[in-house]
Amino acid sequence: MVQLKGTSSELLEVLQKECGEILQDGVVELGSVVVSVDPGNLTKLLTSCKNSQILAFNLLSDITAVDWMDHRDERFEVVYQLLSLSKLWRLTVKVPVSESKPEVPSVVSLWGGANFLEREVWDMFGIRFVGHPDLRRILMYEEFVGYPLRKDYPVQAKQPRIPLRAPEVENTARRMIRPDLVTIRSKTKSSPAQGARPEK
Repeated sequence: MVQLKGTSSELLEVLQKECGEILQDGVVELGSVVVSVDPGNLTKLLTSCKNSQILAFNLLSDITAVDWMDHRDERFEVVYQLLSLSKLWRLTVKVPVSESKPEVPSVVSLWGGANFLEREVWDMFGIRFVGHPDLRRILMYEEFVGYPLRKDYPVQAKQPRIPLRAPEVENTARRMIRPDLVTIRSKTKSSPAQGARPEK
């Protein structure tokens, strides 16, 4: 088992010292630190988490969202999962997002890996990441209507038909260049298998 270099309680204490004025909430749940922050302070918090020598959260492992429809004042919540490779700390950052203005600032400038993660959340939940360099669908096609992981998305929704486009217009496999199959030579009596004992 890996020996942690810092406990969750120590991480929460450091966070409160470094960023306490912008944190809305901070708790330890099941051994992990979970904090909440207003969308306006998200960039400041995540910049501190990455650039602080004490925190050193150099890896953004995931971004996802939750639709709390009819259960909370703010319908959506964007969730960031951070990891400090040097201290083996894990941090969950939650950001409440309103239904009327579903957007948060992009963090692609901090972690390049946020690019596809933010596009997926946009594609599935319709939450816009302001400042993203190329915010477009990543799983659904561009003409897709609606956001499939919102709780009000119809179970049997039908999407508009669109014309076929390359490569679906033709079977491109016909134009593939296939190398010859590998052939295995049969063994002959004059060349016994390697390591085999000669017959007496």
